[in-house]
Amino acid sequence: MASTSALLTGLSGLIANSRKLDVIGNNIANANTTAYKSNRMLFAPTFSRTLSSGTGPSGALGGTNPSQVGLGVSIAGTQRNFSNGAIAATGVSTDLAIEGSGFFVVNRSGQDFFTRAGAFQLNAQRDLVTIDGARVQGFGVDDNFNIVSGTRTNLNIPLGSLTIAEATRAVDFAGNLNAAGDLPTQGANVGIDQPFETTGGAPLTGASLLTTLANPDAPATTLFDAGMVPYTWTLSGAQKGEKTMPARTLEIDAATTVDDLLNFINNTLGIQAGLTNPDGSITGAQIDAMGVVSIVGNIGEANDLAIDNTDIVLRDMNGDVVTNPFTTTQSAQADGESVRTSFVVYDSLGASMDVDITMVIDSTGPLGTTWRYFVESPDNVDSANLSRALSTGTLDFDTSGRLATTTPITVQLGRENTGAVHPLVFDIVLDSGADTVTALADPLGESAIASVFQNGSPLGVLSTFSVGENGRITGGFTNGLTRTIGQIALATFTNPEGLVDAGGNMFTVGPNSGTPLITTPGDFGSGRIIGGSLEQSNVDLGQEFIDLVLTSTGYSASSRVISTTDQLLQQLLALGR
Repeated sequence: MASTSALLTGLSGLIANSRKLDVIGNNIANANTTAYKSNRMLFAPTFSRTLSSGTGPSGALGGTNPSQVGLGVSIAGTQRNFSNGAIAATGVSTDLAIEGSGFFVVNRSGQDFFTRAGAFQLNAQRDLVTIDGARVQGFGVDDNFNIVSGTRTNLNIPLGSLTIAEATRAVDFAGNLNAAGDLPTQGANVGIDQPFETTGGAPLTGASLLTTLANPDAPATTLFDAGMVPYTWTLSGAQKGEKTMPARTLEIDAATTVDDLLNFINNTLGIQAGLTNPDGSITGAQIDAMGVVSIVGNIGEANDLAIDNTDIVLRDMNGDVVTNPFTTTQSAQADGESVRTSFVVYDSLGASMDVDITMVIDSTGPLGTTWRYFVESPDNVDSANLSRALSTGTLDFDTSGRLATTTPITVQLGRENTGAVHPLVFDIVLDSGADTVTALADPLGESAIASVFQNGSPLGVLSTFSVGENGRITGGFTNGLTRTIGQIALATFTNPEGLVDAGGNMFTVGPNSGTPLITTPGDFGSGRIIGGSLEQSNVDLGQEFIDLVLTSTGYSASSRVISTTDQLLQQLLALGR
């Protein structure tokens, strides 16, 4: 007799297989969805009707097995396959893929979601967001571009707005100083042709006021008319070696002394005053007991001075040129093997400053050669040191021409009232490993050194970025600097299959997923980040089509059970007619 239970059994097969068709259809539909994880449905038999539990063996019988009739199929559950999909390069810097078991952490309306889809973009606030606007979570940086680990935040990549400048801390040099060059014998000596005296006929001293300076054309009167004060004394066009010194102007008022003028000359020409030259002369602008003014320069051909009468211009308060009594004559020229080179450094605001370094052979001996350096800059801004001359000292080289003085040259460059850190302190490094300065006899008889590296930079704007395997976001600035500007956060779960699909490629924490461990890429099995790439769907279309055939066959077979049972019931009813 046909059993109505067969109808219900067939129905359970229809229901189960139709649900599996839903899963297969969803997998196939998402075959091209970024980072989609395929599902599979598992079946289980429903409870069985037990006709007999069976009997155990005895002396008379060998025993019987249970007699049970199944009552259909049920859906045991679904399983999500979290294996990695293929990685496809896109070249888009905001596209990220995970090679591992981690999840990106995103936040939408204060709630955390987890996703494997790394098709991100920048919004109007330059936040890194998903396609539907959820903000990507990560770790920011402090003012020194160090990752602030443990403090999760919305990742922001401020292209075009983040700026950076870096003060110079070290300048590396390379080259050779000609150890066979001529030793210096003297510095330049430029004198003022006539001695100066006061209107009373007494010679001027350093403490004398310039307003008491007698007019050479009328000794009984002062050169500076009290009614035309202040005057300006401009030194412009003077030569130091092959370099033209920038123009500077001294304002002469009722309190300006001769020493003020002498210091002004030293400062303008960058003379390291107070050194004793080989001929016994003392460097610097000076006035002797007879009122004769002379300017003694430093040793080395590169420090030779040339000052023409036209280089000195005297003007009254109206700007009118006054007859210039300061006519000059050069009585000695600086000599000695030397070389001058210029380089640029940057302060903390990124402003550039020119610096000159001159190397002059000082002495030779059984232990090697000694060279004197002179460092100067026209951009020195320091009320305590108005001179362009910054520092001087000596360096020793051994008999193999190698630098024996291991301490770098430390320079302080004034930046007073510029808004930058004052002073700018940097090292001139003459032996940085691959780059070094030697002192060997050059066959061409020339010394040559140059700056090969300096670690400062001018103002730069963030223009590009990339994401490394460790999730660190490295920004490239227009001044050539690179800095870490953030780090991607990843989450791992004890049981990722326990996550709840929230739609839109997002998952939320489920009762059986475990608590998310939010970490950095590479830690706790989270995997590595591949920038400029996206993870593809892990759907295996071949397997899905096979499952589709098997499922449709199962559906058809279940419907056949129902139709066959219906035929038997119809035959049973026919017997009663």
